[in-house]
Amino acid sequence: MARTDPTPHRPRPPAGLRRTAARLPILLFRGGLGPLFGKRLLLLHHTGRISGRDRRVVLEVVSYDSAEPGESTWTIASGFGPEADWYRNLRQQPKTVVQFGNRHHAVTAHFLPAEEGAGIMAEYARRHPGTARRLCAFMGLAVDGGEESFRAAGRAIPFVRLVAADGDRRAPGSVAGGRGRQDRPPYGPTKRGRAGS
Repeated sequence: MARTDPTPHRPRPPAGLRRTAARLPILLFRGGLGPLFGKRLLLLHHTGRISGRDRRVVLEVVSYDSAEPGESTWTIASGFGPEADWYRNLRQQPKTVVQFGNRHHAVTAHFLPAEEGAGIMAEYARRHPGTARRLCAFMGLAVDGGEESFRAAGRAIPFVRLVAADGDRRAPGSVAGGRGRQDRPPYGPTKRGRAGS
């Protein structure tokens, strides 16, 4: 019988060649190949809380909803826990930009309570049972395949909902006419420490 202890034993972030391999999807997004990932991955810009520099990470989309007129939401999870750099950076600067396919969206991050995370993980496990088991094992969260064990795991995983107004689909740093694209988010400080526009 599988152990169902919800205490996470977080993996260490990748280093060396594993880190390089993990960052390859960033290059694909930047090269205009974001649509290859369908609705499974997004590129998240986040501002370094110490450096003030634009950072990027590719994350799995746990759920995507565009049913509400004029609004899209993406739910993401921090597999490395609340100490992941992107998670800590979003805590400090929740307004940022995501790239979903080849479209950029200005978003605001909302950090979800543990009980909502429990429901999200249970639903994810219903849709993707094998992947949910592997993800929980990767995060050090043992599950027995039952809904309650996935709910317990979901309480231990930090979930974030990114909310965007679909009316703003400009690329990061672009002006209203869509020209002048720069490779930085419109929120937060830039590499030079000035406020973005």
